[in-house]
Amino acid sequence: MRHARGPLLTIDLTDRTASATPIDDRLDAFVGGRGLNTSLAYDRVPFDADPLGAENRLYLSTGPMQYSTTSYTGRMAATALSPLTDGLCSSNAGGFLSRNFTGAGYAAVELVGASDDLLAVHVREIGEDGEPDVTFEEVPDLEQTEVSAVSDRFAESHDLKPEHVACVGPAGENGVRFASVMTSDTRAFGRGGLGAVLGAKGVKALTFDGDAELEIDLDWPDEAGDVHREAATSDSIMKRQGTTSVTELANEVDALPSYYFAETSFEGAAGISGDRVEEKKHKKGTCSSCAFACKLPTRDEETGVETEGPEFETVMAFGSNAGVDDVVDVMRANELCDELGMDTISCGDVVSMFLESEDEFGNADLVRSLVEQIAYREGVGDKLAEGVHRAHEEFGADDWTVKGMEFSGHDGRALNGQGLAFATANRGADHMYGEFYPYEYPLVGNEDALDPTGLEGKPPKLVAKENRNAVLDSAVICKFSRGTVTDDRLAALLDADYDDLLGLGARIVELERAFNNARGFDRGDDTLPYADAIDGFEAGLSEYYALRGWTEDGTVPGYGGDRSDLDAGSGNASADD
Repeated sequence: MRHARGPLLTIDLTDRTASATPIDDRLDAFVGGRGLNTSLAYDRVPFDADPLGAENRLYLSTGPMQYSTTSYTGRMAATALSPLTDGLCSSNAGGFLSRNFTGAGYAAVELVGASDDLLAVHVREIGEDGEPDVTFEEVPDLEQTEVSAVSDRFAESHDLKPEHVACVGPAGENGVRFASVMTSDTRAFGRGGLGAVLGAKGVKALTFDGDAELEIDLDWPDEAGDVHREAATSDSIMKRQGTTSVTELANEVDALPSYYFAETSFEGAAGISGDRVEEKKHKKGTCSSCAFACKLPTRDEETGVETEGPEFETVMAFGSNAGVDDVVDVMRANELCDELGMDTISCGDVVSMFLESEDEFGNADLVRSLVEQIAYREGVGDKLAEGVHRAHEEFGADDWTVKGMEFSGHDGRALNGQGLAFATANRGADHMYGEFYPYEYPLVGNEDALDPTGLEGKPPKLVAKENRNAVLDSAVICKFSRGTVTDDRLAALLDADYDDLLGLGARIVELERAFNNARGFDRGDDTLPYADAIDGFEAGLSEYYALRGWTEDGTVPGYGGDRSDLDAGSGNASADD
């Protein structure tokens, strides 16, 4: 099986030291990315750790595909105990950081401890003797600075472009529970609040640079060229509109959350549709080595606002869910979240919750004010920065979260399989963990399309999809490769049997579940605000557990909180799918 190469770089922020450790056996077992991060976190993060405490650890890694030059590979993974969900959470980001990270020569970086002073940590290419080159720079001048200002600082002082930098904005420093780690200025490790973890460790920024000659088989199969060629020649609407191309379809089938989830369609959808976003797109945008180029650099000439996006989820959260029908207003909110370092989905949902409590849907000026108040924890923003789950009662609102994570779009009340996917996802109400919605709109061919109503026959498909996505996140391969990176091609790219890859995905999902079980998660956390509206929900959930070999209570059998029960290092967790 093809996998990432290089040692684990452990950076101790308390002592300001760095060490490199070989992890060849673990890479053999878990490939890289999310799988590698999960196995390391499972072994090394205390089950009772405080997500914002020094005992939490943050992992950054790439996978084998970052050594290639094929499309859909400009991504990397981050993992830590989430301050939003209180469980283990992995996120990934696109852009250009992954190649610079890989060039430093490490398979993964582990941040431990915490600094009392605000730091920038600079990682340079590992020495020929295997000794790390890491420097710690105190950066009091960057306190509470926005993301682009951080990039400007390192461009001037270290001659580094934004794609060399991973940083937090004010939200990360201020412990906003859905703060993002930002890179390339506008790309985010968005979900789960990993920016707050980095901020709690006293790290404003990490930079990576190098041109290491990594020990990796560069004889890629023909499938790598086929993927790149098809990405370049595809006429997908996503090249023009990104994920916003689905906005009006979601609206038509009642899958577009609106007015803080009170409705599932929005009369102003045309004003925030893919067509409106395409009108504002002023150039092409992409990630490292990717010919698909589905990113959305947008600009409004009248107001001068310029950002990247918004994507569909941001259009939902700051558009329909907030009762806002002007794409320029959504662009402004998107730009603010990027600069301040926050996940647009969680931030938009919590803002929409407040709008509902004040009967202020559609007030775009208030939306922008709230975004800033949240990032700096000022006024009502201090409470909203805790997220919907912790704040909803104070505002008389329903708790629209799963495991404490705010909902993304593709509403499960219309797309019932996606609803089950929200419930089972170890990281919470996130659409990309199980990514079931394409089968139910559908966005796939008729032979793969499913009736969106009910759950009959869907749990096996969901299990396989979660397993496959765990492999993609370990490789690391963008999920927008759907239809191009087929099962056969994925197996060829990773030099593995496809069933073995699904087994690896099952191990990763089970390690995440076991970690969360140790923190008290069980079936009661795998639920939805609208579970009663999905015919057969409880039966579908039980079938899902049975397929995974878990108990009726949603726990890994025989697991009692002892790490030896599931040996992450050797990859011996259950591979059943």
